[in-house]
Amino acid sequence: MRFLISLFTPRPQHRCFALLDRDGRCQAFKQCSLQPMGEGWVEIEEIRLNWLHQPLPASARVRTLGTRPRNRQLLAV
Repeated sequence: MRFLISLFTPRPQHRCFALLDRDGRCQAFKQCSLQPMGEGWVEIEEIRLNWLHQPLPASARVRTLGTRPRNRQLLAV
């Protein structure tokens, strides 16, 4: 029964993060649902082990979408 219930429960979305040093070199990877605490963590599209101890390519970072205006004018009826 637990298996059946687990099929319909939402699973947390895991995101990929890389820890960068002062020079922008990748020191570690982490996959979790929330951004890790501390400085130097950036969100990336995917984890590639060949990036360890190398400068992180700019194309690896997750592109943040522009912020949408929160205040919307209501239509007058």
